[in-house]
Amino acid sequence: MKTLAIFLFASLLSITCMSQKIRGEELLDKAIKYHDPEGNWKTFNGKLYVTMEIPNKSNRDSEITINLPKQYFNLIARRDTVTNVYTIKKGNCIISKQDSIIISKQNPKPQRSYCETAKLYKDYYTYLYGLPMKLKDSGTHIHDKVELKRFKGNDYLVLKVTYDASVGSDIWYFYFNPKTYALKVYQFFKTDEQGKLKPDSGEYILLKEETVINNIKIPKIRAWYYNKDNMYLGTDVLK
Repeated sequence: MKTLAIFLFASLLSITCMSQKIRGEELLDKAIKYHDPEGNWKTFNGKLYVTMEIPNKSNRDSEITINLPKQYFNLIARRDTVTNVYTIKKGNCIISKQDSIIISKQNPKPQRSYCETAKLYKDYYTYLYGLPMKLKDSGTHIHDKVELKRFKGNDYLVLKVTYDASVGSDIWYFYFNPKTYALKVYQFFKTDEQGKLKPDSGEYILLKEETVINNIKIPKIRAWYYNKDNMYLGTDVLK
């Protein structure tokens, strides 16, 4: 028992020293090297099949096509007997005749327009499934200081990220395995009118398992929870 305690203390000391030496951009580069060692994300062209599991609701099955070189995004989402299709091509929203008829018959009209929803889904899926590579996008601010944090029983190197006002006002934290630099958790908080973090806002996402697509290691399971009360929201499973 004494030997184990010494080993754990030595490991914690080593990780603490690492967090004091490594800087934000360096940590991000190591994480990208782990997930995308060949730099394939910028030319990603493939399909993702994702099932969203939500408590007390039917699953939503999504077929997502992302072709970054051609600036093309397509989502086919199915829940029960309802199928919705959203397409963005070179920044333009594409509406088929069938979708146009469905939209015209909607009553009451949704709060977001079809094209607003399409862009939201494009940003959502390309951001989350493109992490941590997407943290190199313009308008992203990588904070220099890396913190060591224990979260849900595990130790992580934590990277703080903020964005230009035109991109978003949320404050994000990314949790990396201190040995492999694999992304294991991310968390975001809303901010108030003064730009200060609101501790009872936002969510955290736990990542489990990995699958390899286009030689990129992508987390397979994403479980979502509220920060304020740890309430479980749902899980995205990459098939």
